[in-house]
Order: sequence, then C-alpha cells, then structure tokens
Amino acid sequence: MIKVYKIIWLSLFLGLIPFGIEAATLSFSPSSGSYAVGNSISVNVFISNSDQSMNAASGVVSFPSDKLEVVSVSKTGSIFTLWVQEPSFSNSAGTVTFEGIVLNPGFMGANGKAITINFKVKAAGVAVLNFSSGSVLANDGKGTNILSTLGSAQFNLSEVASNWPTVSKSTIPFVFSKTPSAPKISSPTHPDQTEWYSQKDAKFVWSLPDDALGTRLLVGKSPSAIPTVAYAPAIDEKEITDFKDGVWYFHAQLRNASGWGETAHFKLQIDTQPPEQFAIKFIDGNKTENPQPVVAFSATDSLSGIDYYKIKIGESEALLLSPDTVKNKHYTLPPQNPGKQSILVQAYDKAGNYQTAVGEFEILAINPPVITEYPKELKDGELLVVRGLTYANSQASIWLQKGEGEPKNFVTQSNKDGKFGFVAEEKLKEGVYRMWAMAVNAQGAQSLPTEKLTITVLQPTIFRVGTLAISLLIIAIPLAVLMLALILILFYGWRKFSMLRKKLKKEVREAESTLRKTFDLLKKDIREQIKMLEKTRAKRLLTEEEEKIIKQFGRDLDDAEEVIEKEIEDIEREIK
Repeated sequence: MIKVYKIIWLSLFLGLIPFGIEAATLSFSPSSGSYAVGNSISVNVFISNSDQSMNAASGVVSFPSDKLEVVSVSKTGSIFTLWVQEPSFSNSAGTVTFEGIVLNPGFMGANGKAITINFKVKAAGVAVLNFSSGSVLANDGKGTNILSTLGSAQFNLSEVASNWPTVSKSTIPFVFSKTPSAPKISSPTHPDQTEWYSQKDAKFVWSLPDDALGTRLLVGKSPSAIPTVAYAPAIDEKEITDFKDGVWYFHAQLRNASGWGETAHFKLQIDTQPPEQFAIKFIDGNKTENPQPVVAFSATDSLSGIDYYKIKIGESEALLLSPDTVKNKHYTLPPQNPGKQSILVQAYDKAGNYQTAVGEFEILAINPPVITEYPKELKDGELLVVRGLTYANSQASIWLQKGEGEPKNFVTQSNKDGKFGFVAEEKLKEGVYRMWAMAVNAQGAQSLPTEKLTITVLQPTIFRVGTLAISLLIIAIPLAVLMLALILILFYGWRKFSMLRKKLKKEVREAESTLRKTFDLLKKDIREQIKMLEKTRAKRLLTEEEEKIIKQFGRDLDDAEEVIEKEIEDIEREIK
C-alpha cells in the first residue's frame, strides 16, 4: 500500500508554492493492442495535469500475472527527479509500484512520463491493466491530492504472432515472410545475459546469412526497441566502449532483398562500482573470553547486489559466505585460540567488485589449571599420577614431552568441584620429561599453559650400578688401549729417531772427512801456484797484478780454512 503521507511530508519539506486545485489523471500508453505469446510490450505510465502544477505522485499498477510477466521497470525519461520509493514489481503478486517527487516548480502539462513497464506475454487471453491505488499531489505546500481519474489498458493476447507492429505503429516496419530471421547475438566479453560484469567495453557478434544486404543496430535501455542505425553492406560484429553502469540492451536486425527481418535483443548488465562501505561490529566487544565471538556486518550494493562475503581471520584460510548466511547481520566466528587476531571481511557484488572492512579482536585466556600433586622422580616402569584443580566440569589437557621429542596430549575431565586426576596409561621409560597443563571450560574458552614441570624417570638401583660399571668399563678399556698405542708409537718414534741420529752422525763424519781431503788438495794446488809465482820472482820482477794474486791467494786460503773448521765444529755439536 502506498504511503501517501510520506509524499505529503516531503512536499511540505520542499516548501512548494500553493496554487488552485485542479484535476489530474494517471493513464497508460498504449492502452490497447494485439500481441502474441512471447512478444514484448512496453507500457508507459503518464501523468496529466494541464491546469495545476504537481510535485509528487504515486501508484500501484495491477496486471494479470498468469498472462503477463514484468521483465523490467525503467525510469528513463521520467519527470521525477527524486524517488521516495524506487520503482519495483512483483510477478507473483501482479503489481508494479512507484512513488516519486518533482522539485519546484513541479510539473504541469499532458503526458508527463512516470515510468515504463516492460512486459513479456506469457499466455493467450485478455490482459487488463489498472491502478489499484494512486495519488497526484498539488504543488501547494499542503500536499493536496488532485487526482481525479485512474486510467486502464486492455490487450488482446494470441498464440500466433502477427506481422503487424506490436509496440508502435510508426516505428516498427512490416516484416515479410521471406525476410531474415532474428540474428543470434553473442558476446565474447559479456557472454551470459543473466550475469553482471565490471568490464565497460563490450563486443557483440552474430552470423550473416548469404543474402544479407544490411544491418541495423541500436543500444539503449529498452528491452524491445527497434534498431535505427543502418550499415551497408551488412556487418557481423560491433564493439562499443565505455558503457555506463546499469542494464543495457543491444538490438540487431538484418535486411535482404525482401526487406528488414526480425529484431534480436541482447541484455548487458554493467556494474563497475564496489559495494557501499561498511564496518565490522563485535557483539561481545573487542575483548572477550568467548572463543567464538559474534560479529555483525552488512554491505549493500544498489546495482548488481551482494554476491558473497570473504572472511579471513589472521593467517587462516579465507571463508566464503553467502548473503543469506549473514542476512540477520550476525555471524559466529570459528573457535579461536587466546590472543589478538585481525579480521578482514570483503563484500563482493555480482560483477566481482568488492569493498573491504577490517577489525581486530582479542580472545582473553581463562585461568590455567593448578597442578597440586605430581612426582618429581619415578622409577622406570612406575605409573605417572597427576592431580589438580580447574573450572568445574571442564577439560584439563595434560602434556608430556620426553627430551626434545614430540609432546603427547592427554585429556581428562574435572568434577563439579573442579578437581581432576590423571593416570598415564603407559608406564614411563627412563628419561627426563617435561609436563604442563591447559584448561578448556564448558563454553570452549582456553587457558594459557601452566609452567613446565620436570619429572625424572630412573632405573632401579641394581640396574643403575650395573649400568655404571658397564659405562666405566666402556670408557676404561678404550682409554687403556689408546694409552698402549700411544706408548708404542712413542717407542717406535724414539727408536727411529735414534737410528736416524746415528746414521746422520755417520754421514756427517764421512762428509767431514771428504771435505777435509778435498780442501787439502785445493790448498796444496794453491800453494804450488804461489811457489811457481815466487820462483818467477827470482828470475824477474813480478807485475803488480801477480803480486796481488799471491797475497790474495794466501788470505783466501786462510779464511776458507777457518770457516770450514768452524762449520764442522757446529755440525758436530748439534748432532751430539
């Protein structure tokens, strides 16, 4: 039911100037015609008030839903500049609703278009359109309803299509029986007519029959328009760039020698804008002990609508949720461990655009359990018994870790007093164990772990003594063998060194003897040369050079003998 008082209030709010009250009408155009099943009918709703300015109008159109189906409702060319209620329709109820406003100075005249209703014929018969309610408010500052007449329309619907125009006698050409059939339009960029796309550039293709002479195309908001832009020779594809957001229709028609054929229509839905911004609200607050906090969020998209949500908590895998899952605006998160977590929610519309909201929450840890009794030492094979206190009727998780091995978890239940006990199913083997515990209450909230306690599992005394003796023997025997080997190595080394030293002394003596013999021969030869020069001096005077040679030979011979004696003494001293 149209809420007339809302329009009255808005008209008062806009402060419009009052005029005299005159009559206004709501009508349909066309108001009659014959159509076949499968045909489309575009019906305009007109407002006429030739003597009185109006600023608001509303109406509910009724139609037989068993014979007609609304495909879309268009606001293109409407006199309304504001909408109290967006035009809507219900094929199940057989109604179309509109409610709009014209800003000051309002509208006055004949056939002011309110909306266009695009029907599709479902079944044969007579279809009657009428207004079940309506109003036209005067631009008088009081919201006076000046509506006097509500029109109606009647259409004859048949099973067989007629060759005559179905929408406008002046715009639809005659279709001959031999003219081309409607081309089958497809789009490689926007293949599905029921889907939404964010791509603004589109390409359309179709096949041409052999006798095609021309093509006529049109793009617009009407689902059943007749193309007007002609191409000759015929073309079989068309690219159109920079579509605006909304629902569009591409129309194509072919011509042969018999004339223009049937028109094909292709629906195109474009949405390039992301959903509206939204926020995440934590129902239990940003800090809570509840391990499954409840969050609230809701995104809207005025064009294609919300398709799904993507939720990511911390580093976990993203979750995909349908709008129905959060239609009540509340969603319970999966169980979370204590600590701070980030949450990211992305709302995707049906064209793939998305809007992002982020938040942060903290799961508070409950108090850890208290271990009241445990053994610090156990003998190998003894059972481990642990007792403690925690929340009533809660879980206590006992963790055991031997050395650097993998920890094992054991779960036990506390009683109504919060007491719990744990007895290990298997006897613990020798070694050092670390033990700690955690609590999980009835609501699933977790605690932080307790401090790690140490439990030492020992062998029986007799086995420990035997083991110690074996350990000592294991150490002593290799050590003794090592010492013996070391002594043998040292003895062998000393013996080899002694033999080498003796051999070296022998070699040095032999070298010394050979050196002395060689030097004696050299010395003898030099002295004979000196004697020969001295004999020559008795016969003649020696030259200055010869005198120098005699002196130099004597000095060199003495120096060499001194050096050799000294080096031999040093060698003998080193090898002693």
